[in-house]
Amino acid sequence: MTETKTTPETPAAAPARGLLPLPLAAARALLLAGGIATAASAFLAWTWTSEFPGDLTISGYPGGLQWLTFVAGVLTALYALAGYGVRGLRWLLPAGNNAPQVLTALGGFAVTWFTVIAICAELGGVVNLEPGGWIAAVASLVPLLGALALPQERTGGTKSDLKAYVAKAEHIPAPAPLAPWLERAVITVVTAVGLGVFTYGIDTEYGELFVGYLIVVAFAMWALHTAGILDRFSRIVARNRSFTLAMGFLAAIAFPFTQSDDHYANIGVNILIFGTVALGLNIVVGLAGLLDLGYVAFLGVGAYTAALVSGSEFSRFSGVQFPFWAAALAGAAASLVFGVLIGAPTLRLRGDYLAIVTLGFGEIFRIAVNNMDGASGPDITNGPNGIAAIPDLSLFGFNLGEAHDVGGLTLGRFANYYLLMVLIMAIVVLVYTRAADSRIGRSWIAIREDETAATAMGINGFRVKLIAFALGASLAGLAGTVSAHVTYSVVPTPYQFAGSTPPNSAFLLAAVVLGGMGTVAGPLLGAALLYLIPEKLVFLQDKSLLAFGIALILLMRFRPEGIVANRRRQLEFHETGQLDVPETTTLTDEPAVTKAGA
Repeated sequence: MTETKTTPETPAAAPARGLLPLPLAAARALLLAGGIATAASAFLAWTWTSEFPGDLTISGYPGGLQWLTFVAGVLTALYALAGYGVRGLRWLLPAGNNAPQVLTALGGFAVTWFTVIAICAELGGVVNLEPGGWIAAVASLVPLLGALALPQERTGGTKSDLKAYVAKAEHIPAPAPLAPWLERAVITVVTAVGLGVFTYGIDTEYGELFVGYLIVVAFAMWALHTAGILDRFSRIVARNRSFTLAMGFLAAIAFPFTQSDDHYANIGVNILIFGTVALGLNIVVGLAGLLDLGYVAFLGVGAYTAALVSGSEFSRFSGVQFPFWAAALAGAAASLVFGVLIGAPTLRLRGDYLAIVTLGFGEIFRIAVNNMDGASGPDITNGPNGIAAIPDLSLFGFNLGEAHDVGGLTLGRFANYYLLMVLIMAIVVLVYTRAADSRIGRSWIAIREDETAATAMGINGFRVKLIAFALGASLAGLAGTVSAHVTYSVVPTPYQFAGSTPPNSAFLLAAVVLGGMGTVAGPLLGAALLYLIPEKLVFLQDKSLLAFGIALILLMRFRPEGIVANRRRQLEFHETGQLDVPETTTLTDEPAVTKAGA
C-alpha cells in the first residue's frame, strides 16, 4: 500500500486586523474624536512668547502653524466621517479602504509635533510650551492610534504590516457618469483650490511655516492618491483636456492678482522661466531619451543674445535695440543654431558618452563667455562682469518695468513679467504637446525605448535626435530672453552644471526626473518644488545638491516614474500593479494606446 502525500489546504484568509488590538467601533471613535480635538487645539495658546514666528500665544484665534494643524484635523475628521458612511462624504473613500484615514491622521500628527519640537528647539526647552501645546500634542496622537487600529488590506501573508496602512486600494470601483457641465464644474473647483494652495505656499513668510505646509500638502495628496480620488479626477481630465488646459492658464493669469508683495510675483516668474526651460529639456530627456548635462548653456545663449541686442550701454552693440519679438526670435534662433552645431557631431554617441560630451559643452560655454572680455579673448560678453543695465521691455506702449493699475489692483514689475511668461509658457506647452503627438514625437519615443529597433524599422535616428536637440535648445533660448530682462543683467556664473542656486543643469535635470519625464505638468511641478524649497528654507541653499540627491533616491525607491506619472513609464515600472492613471490618455500622457493595445 503506497503512502499518498497530501498537501495541506491553504487556510482561509483571516479577517484583516489593525496593528493595535482595539474594536473597530473604538478605533473609529478615536479617529473622529481625535480629529476634532486636533482641530480644536489650534485655538489654544501653544507658547507664552511671540518670539516664535507666527505668534502662537493667542487663545481663540490660530496663528501660523496652528492653521495647518487645524486643516489637518478637519481632514482627519472628514475622512473619519466618510469611514462611518456619512452621506455626502462617501466620495472621499470610493474604494472603502482605510489608508487615507491613516495618512490624514499621520499628517496631523506630523505637523503638530513638528511645531511643538520647533518651539522647544528655538526657544530653549519644553518650559516654553503652554498647556495648549501639550493638549495639541496629545490630541494629534489620539487619531493616529485610532487609525492604526483600523483593519487594512493585506499586502502579503496573514499579518498586518505597516505597508498596508499606506497602500493604495487594489480595486477602485468605476465612478457613476457625470454630466459634462458637472465635470467641468469639478475641474473649475479643483483649479481654484489648487491656486489657493499654491498661493499659500509661495506666501509663507518663514521656513517653519513652509515645512508645515509641505507636510500637510504631501500627506493630503497621498491620502487622495490611496483613496483613488486622483484616479477619478484623471478620468475627468482625460475627457476634458482642452477645458482643463484653459482653466490651468486662467489660474496662472490670476496668480499675480492675488499678491500684494511683488517679491512673490518674482518667485512666480522665476518658476515659470525654469519650468519652461525644464519643459524644453523634457523633449531631449523625457521623449527622446538623450541625457543632456549641459542644457543650461542654451538658456545662457538666449540670455546673452537678448542682452547684446537690448540697447544696454554695456553691450558690445550698444547702439542696437531690437523690439522684444525680434530679440526673442534672435535668442531662440541663436540657441537653435548652437543646438545644431553641438548636436551634429555628438549625437552619434549614446548613453554615458553623450552625457560627458554635453557636460563638456556646458563648461565650454561658461568658460568662453567668461573669457570674452577683450583681454583673454574678443570683446563680446564683457567677461566676468557680464552685461548689465538691460532696459525693461516695452510691448505695445506698455512698459513692463512700471507698476500698472488693473481693475483697482496694482501690478508691479515682476507681475508684468510673470504675465509675459504665462503667454510664452502657453506657446511652449502648445509646441511640446503638438510635437509629442506628431509623427516625429512617436519617433522620439521609439528612439528612447530602443534605438536599434527603431533604426531597423526605418527611423533615421540621427535626424530625429538632432530635431529634438534643436527644438529643446530653442525653447530654452526663448525663456532666456525674458530671464535677461527680469534680472537686468547676465553673468557667466549661473550657467554651470551644479550650484547652490538655480539655474544650473543639475537643477533642470532634477526637475524633469522628480516631476515626471515625458509629461507636461511634471517638469513644471518639479521646477516649482526645487525652486521654492531652497528659496523658503535658507539653510538648504548650501546643501541643495544633497537635498536633490536624497529626494531622487527616495523617488526612485517609491515612485520611479515621477510625481506626475506617465502612462508608458508606469507600465514599465508597475507591470503587475494597478495603474495610477486611467486607461484613456490624460493631459500628462504621451500619445498612448488603450490598455488592450498596450
